[in-house]
Amino acid sequence: MHKPSRIPAAQSLDLVQRPRRNRKAEWARRLVSEHVLTTNDLIWPLFLIEGKNKRVPVAAMPGVDRLSVDEAVQEAEKAVKLDIPAIAFFPYTEPHLKDEHGSEAYNEGNLVCRACRAIKKEFPGLGLVTDVALDPYTSHGHDGLVKRHGDDLRVLNDETVEALVRQALNQARAGADVIAPSDMMDGRVGAIRDALDDENFVDVQILAYAAKYASAFYGPFRDALGSAGALKGDKPTYPRDPANSDEALREVELDLDEGADMVMVKPGMPYLDIIRRVKDEFGFPTFAYQVSGEYSMIMAAAQNGWIDGDKAMMEALIAFKRAGADGVLTYFAPRAAEKLKQA
Repeated sequence: MHKPSRIPAAQSLDLVQRPRRNRKAEWARRLVSEHVLTTNDLIWPLFLIEGKNKRVPVAAMPGVDRLSVDEAVQEAEKAVKLDIPAIAFFPYTEPHLKDEHGSEAYNEGNLVCRACRAIKKEFPGLGLVTDVALDPYTSHGHDGLVKRHGDDLRVLNDETVEALVRQALNQARAGADVIAPSDMMDGRVGAIRDALDDENFVDVQILAYAAKYASAFYGPFRDALGSAGALKGDKPTYPRDPANSDEALREVELDLDEGADMVMVKPGMPYLDIIRRVKDEFGFPTFAYQVSGEYSMIMAAAQNGWIDGDKAMMEALIAFKRAGADGVLTYFAPRAAEKLKQA
């Protein structure tokens, strides 16, 4: 019969610092925590669809639905109850409403404008963030107006900026609190700021997608908007090359000089270094967009039992805060808010 082996007595190490002491108990870990995630850090993106009492699941984004305006109002109520400060809108535009010029973007009765008016009426204290770009509305799927050269398309910068100004004003008149141009056209922030001020929307903020990268992580989002099938070619001439970081700082500076109140880095997790550089360099409110592909990867792995979905969600969100983000646009917003309220 073997006796249990004894662990030999170890000689006590002569250590001045024992970092594990600060991790010995949950209360101690709370005291020394360097970053905290709260519901104040969350913006909840919603997809809109025509109809009434309608929720259509987005196949590539488990747990996310396209919502009719009345259903979006219900989600807005949920956001208020969860203390989520703002929601953002992205419309699924019916194919028959799309054209070469994105004309539906200027329609005062489009999905985004109707949602703004309906939600502002019920919940005036909830922040509304509206996306400015033409890709949900164009038959070719690009963010701007295009000129055709045979089978090739060239996205026109200055003509697009004029169109984006019209779109931004349309949204501001409907009650948008924050205009968020995601198109990446040169000069669009200054043009939008001037137009807003001229119409006395001086308190409407601009959240510029200042460091938006060309990314494979946008795939599920394009499916949710119905723009994936329409997109002709790719978008390398206006989003940023993933290899570049100095370029991001130059464009963030330009957007701030043109009047942006806040800036965004998109996608989020693969670009934590950019978030850190932007925050350190400029000190302006800086947001991360945890994009659809990031969300779907966590959800898919969790559904297959490969990771703990809730823990992965919270770990990813605190990573944005650690990198310097002041807030995060995330499809996990309501789920994360529920977890934070239980803590």
